[in-house]
Amino acid sequence: MTLLLTQMAIILLITVSCGWLALKVGQARVIGEIIGGILIGPSVFGRFAPHLSATLFPISSFAPFETLSTVGLVLFLFLIGMELDYEQLYRQRATALLASGMSILLPFAMGALLAHSLRIRFAPQGIGSIPFVLFLGIAMSITAFPVLARILEERNLQGTALGTTAILCAAVDDVVAWTLLAFALALIGGGQDAPSSLLLRLTGLVIYLFVMLGVIRPLAAYLVRRHNKPELSLELLGVVVAGALLSAAATDKIGVHPLFGAFLAGVCFPRVPRWQLALRERLDMLVSVLLLPLFFALTGMRTRLDLLDDASMWLWAGVVLCAAVFGKMGGAALAARWTGQSWRDAVALGALLNTRGLVELIVLNIAYTVGAFTPTLFTMLVVMALVTTMLTTPILSLLGIHGTAKKQPGSVPVSVS
Repeated sequence: MTLLLTQMAIILLITVSCGWLALKVGQARVIGEIIGGILIGPSVFGRFAPHLSATLFPISSFAPFETLSTVGLVLFLFLIGMELDYEQLYRQRATALLASGMSILLPFAMGALLAHSLRIRFAPQGIGSIPFVLFLGIAMSITAFPVLARILEERNLQGTALGTTAILCAAVDDVVAWTLLAFALALIGGGQDAPSSLLLRLTGLVIYLFVMLGVIRPLAAYLVRRHNKPELSLELLGVVVAGALLSAAATDKIGVHPLFGAFLAGVCFPRVPRWQLALRERLDMLVSVLLLPLFFALTGMRTRLDLLDDASMWLWAGVVLCAAVFGKMGGAALAARWTGQSWRDAVALGALLNTRGLVELIVLNIAYTVGAFTPTLFTMLVVMALVTTMLTTPILSLLGIHGTAKKQPGSVPVSVS
């Protein structure tokens, strides 16, 4: 316990400091938190003080961090889903559906074009061409749902038409990406924990969506109307949090990802302004200050930038980066423009969906674990994920997207961390 508490204190101090510095240079706070993780990870601290690093942050001690931070992320995405504006979502449906489709298809195609060259140079022995293409395409096309939500919150965009559309597109993108990931794992034989049947996973997802949207959501709305919208008591708060955790557990059991279950639980939450305000006040400080920095720091601590030690490797990393930006940002922006959005809003949507960050790193770790990527290719894709995430905030600032639009009733400014 002493080691765990010491680790948490060090991580929080470093990530808070780096997050503050990131804000000072115009970046999202999450970028600073990830960089803080890199500083105390093997790329910097582990390289210059290996013995002290191994003592303070042994790999065997990461499991408690991952559990705590995942719980925080689940609660955070529940809060994001809780503030989703149904009316704006309906108004932006055409843009959201087309943009999400294009922001998957075009970057996936770019990954497929690069797959042959990258497979010759960097793929592990024995990896098949189809699984490799799938893993690379997923890495190119996924959006970091939690990081995107965090950036929208920091810029007060989550209640705007742009923010609502971006959240919906990211949700669709990631559901498709995780479905493709399941198929890739089935092809490569991802071990005992890999899903035995893609059809079984899809069937479970359809049943889950039907239960949540067709049963839980209307039932919750009915109960709220019948009981005349009581105050959010401590007991009721416990029931709400338990429901969010169970929803996340259900999607995790299905094999999609617990984050989507948490978000959908928030979507199904009754739109009662004083409840939304109370949940924000009671949950946000704990989640934003204590739990989420652990998640971002752990991700950074698992990044090995020292593996790119050759000019040709950096050249290929640049090629991967350019393909990822052109495919993801270009596809989403063109789709948004085709649906009648202005070029300013279309490019802003593309920049938001170009955010990859943590979900990308989760996918990369899965691919690395099952032997689809070598450490070198893994590191190239990590660099791509970090750079594309860092590009989001400067592009939004250049476009003048400052989040001055009116927020939803019941929402309050977030104490970002």
